[in-house]
Amino acid sequence: MELNHYLFIIRKRLWMIAAIVVISGSLAATYSYWYAKPQYEASAKLLVGQVKDGGGLMSSLDLNLINSNIQLIKTYKEIIKTPRIMQIVAEEYPQLHQTAGELAGKVTVSSVNDTQVMSVTARDGSYESAARIVNAVSVVFSNEIPKLLQVDNVSILNQADPQAVAAPVAPNAKLNIAMALALSLLAALGLAFLLEYLDDTIKTEEDVAEVLGLPVLTVIPKFKDSEALPPAGTHRDKKPLPAAGRVGRKSNVTLDA
Repeated sequence: MELNHYLFIIRKRLWMIAAIVVISGSLAATYSYWYAKPQYEASAKLLVGQVKDGGGLMSSLDLNLINSNIQLIKTYKEIIKTPRIMQIVAEEYPQLHQTAGELAGKVTVSSVNDTQVMSVTARDGSYESAARIVNAVSVVFSNEIPKLLQVDNVSILNQADPQAVAAPVAPNAKLNIAMALALSLLAALGLAFLLEYLDDTIKTEEDVAEVLGLPVLTVIPKFKDSEALPPAGTHRDKKPLPAAGRVGRKSNVTLDA
């Protein structure tokens, strides 16, 4: 199909396309602003370092030790979300009203640009609750590492402030609406082209020529009932034909071969 034909299909079903896009955008906006529950995130940072015999972090920097600690963070990221750690958090902090499974689902751990810093993040329906969860997980993890690996090399750099005022991170209403508009537009265009593809009715002279493979010699226009000739043997008032009827009107003519 040529570009003009694609544009014709879009213009032909423009109202359907517009309706689908508007309805989808309205539904996305309604859900984002009225029904979706806001979600908040709070973060704490942990430092993984080498410990001296007397305790405390070493003051001198050793590149090999730093690289070793960076690799160790990968292990710590897995340990911190294990049922053992989360179960201890749930038991030692009953005021959180969270099970070990719920805590594991709300906590994520990442490393900060290949440094010795770990970022622990919790997501919840209120910022205060998220901050208390991430602080509890950080404290329990730093206390349990010496018992698990016999090395005390995790310290808390900073904790989340439960009293801080934070904006929700979800839902992102603008993003939801934009995605709904884009996806619904693609779906509406696809539906329009599908309906056109499935429509096999003949509507134009070009359709006749394409289907029959024969040239179109004449076209018979539609007539209104008032313009039809009366049956034989009946009379009607003679009225002048409109100009289009007197001059250049197309008609169905049968010629004997």
